[in-house]
Order: sequence, then C-alpha cells, then structure tokens
Amino acid sequence: MDLAFQAADPAMNDPNSCVDNATVCSGSSCVVPESNFNNVLSVVLSTVLTILLALVMFSMGCNVEIKKFLGHIKRPWGICVGFLCQFGIMPLTGFILSVAFDILPLQAVVVLIIGCCPGGTASNILAYWVDGDMDLSVSMTTCSTLLALGMMPLCLLIYTKMWVDSGSIVIPYDNIGTSLVALVVPVSIGMFVNHKWPQKAKIILKIGSIAGAILIVLIAVVGGILYQSAWIIAPKLWIIGTIFPVAGYSLGFLLARIAGLPWYRCRTVAFETGMQNTQLCSTIVQLSFTPEELNVIFTFPLIYSIFQLAFAAIFLGFYVAYKKRHGKNKAEIPESKENEKEPESSFYKANGGFQPVEK
Repeated sequence: MDLAFQAADPAMNDPNSCVDNATVCSGSSCVVPESNFNNVLSVVLSTVLTILLALVMFSMGCNVEIKKFLGHIKRPWGICVGFLCQFGIMPLTGFILSVAFDILPLQAVVVLIIGCCPGGTASNILAYWVDGDMDLSVSMTTCSTLLALGMMPLCLLIYTKMWVDSGSIVIPYDNIGTSLVALVVPVSIGMFVNHKWPQKAKIILKIGSIAGAILIVLIAVVGGILYQSAWIIAPKLWIIGTIFPVAGYSLGFLLARIAGLPWYRCRTVAFETGMQNTQLCSTIVQLSFTPEELNVIFTFPLIYSIFQLAFAAIFLGFYVAYKKRHGKNKAEIPESKENEKEPESSFYKANGGFQPVEK
C-alpha cells in the first residue's frame, strides 16, 4: 500500500498524538495511507462516460436510414464538401490557432482532437431548425463519425509532428484508437436497428438525447471534482474556444457556397462543420491521458461546447429574424434553381417536436 507523510496540526491535536488511521507515529508526525478516492472516482467516471457515450452514439445510428444514407454516398458531392470541411478546415484551423497563441503542446493536442471530432445529434437538430437538408446532415454526421476512426490519428500525426519530434509530447495513439473503435461500433449497430426495427429506433433516439444531456452535466460536475486545477484556465484557451467554433461555422458555409451548394445545404454544412461532438472529445481525453495531463487539458472541450452552442443560438436567431422580416417561409426563401421540394426526411417525422410553433 502506498504511504504518504502527513504532519499533525499541533494547534488541533496533542503533540504526542496522531490521527486515528495513522500506521506509524513519531511525536507530532505520522504516516497515514494515501487516499485513493480520486483514483476510484476517475475509474468510475471513465466507465460511466464510456457507457453513456456508447448509448448516445448508438442512438445517433438509430437516426440513419440506410437507403437515404447510401443515396448520398452514390451522389457524394455534399458529403465530399463536408469531409473537406470536417477533416481539412477544422484540424488546420486548430493547428493555426494553437501556434498563433503559443499554447502548451498538450493543450494543442486537445484543440486538434476537437477539430477532428465529428458532428453530433445537436448539429442535426440545428440543421432542422434552419431548414437545412436533414438527410445530408445525418449522412455527414454518420460519415464523419465512421471516418474519424482513421482521420483523427492521421491528422494528429500530421499536425503534432513538430511537437513530437522535439520530444515535447507523446501521443497515446493506442488509447485514442481503442476509444474510437469502442465508440464508433455502436453507430453501425444503431443503423442496423433502425433498418430492422424503425419504431424502436425512434424510442432509442429520444433516450440517447437525454443521455447526451446527462453526459455533459456529468463531465462538468465530476470533472470539476477530479481535476480542480484544470479550472484555472489560461485566457488563451478561452480565446481559442471562442474563435474556433465561429471559424468552423463561417468557413464551412463559405466553402459550401464556393462548391456551388444551394443555400439550405450551405447552412447544413456550416453547422456540421462548427458543431463538434464535444462529449466524444471529453471521453477520448478522459480515456487516453493521465490524471496529471488531464489537469491541464480537461476543461477545453467544455469551453468549446459553451461557445459553439452560444454562437449557434446567435446564428439561429439571425436566421429566424430574417424569415420574419421578409415574411417568407421555408419554401419561399431563394435557394437557387435547385430549390425543388425535397422528399421529407424521417428526421422531421421522428422529431416534429423540435419544430417552432407557428402562430
């Protein structure tokens, strides 16, 4: 058993006495067993995070219709633009911000992991609220989740080379790869469940949404207890956490427009690019790094999550205001010559409750 040296407070105790659980006493000093509360809590957190996130990823797969997903794969232009945004723009932006603000190499790794994370169910809901292409949104989320298995390690290998070669950091590729495999598999299972039992998949989708909310709260609360020094956050990380999601939304929209996509798909790509799966990032970080390293990096995914939601709400507000100001509904907003009525997505049927009430 590991032992720690502890001095008794003479103002509180008899100088010749020790605490009750002391194993060796010498005057006012004693040796007590080291508390392993944090170690136990860390193991519990890692286990619960993995289970909850697996449920979230499973429910995300339950939102994918295989026929429509394969339809986008056969006409992959939108998927290709999304892929370039997700694994081209976002990691590159994270690298530029890390170098520009001269943050610690370990912190730069987490910024890059955030940049390589796929979108989550939140991006699908936001795409729905801005009258985006729901099938494209779900297909992009699914593709980026599956491709992250190979693209995240590849991007880390490319962009962390300068720090790895200098000996500043060692990337735990084995832990990151294991985490990705364990969390990507449920997506495939969810797709199969939706194909075989679509009604049950809708119920699982709602449960997964609740689990996602619980996951964010759990990460913040338990992480705050375990890694208290991580909340002493350098201003540089706050600035990066503010700029990064805005850059993702803006550059994603711009690239989609340059690629010739209609406006409603540009909005979809924008949210899929900037809205990252921060629960996935937090879980990968928790499972891949040591407690000492987590004290430096644990809070950044939460910072990013705060600002990506804040700016998404702002952009959504602007869009709703635009619609009201011009008195136009979704069908009347100019979407170029491709503005033909799209077949209604199953997402609309399963998530009708997300639609704002028309007065």
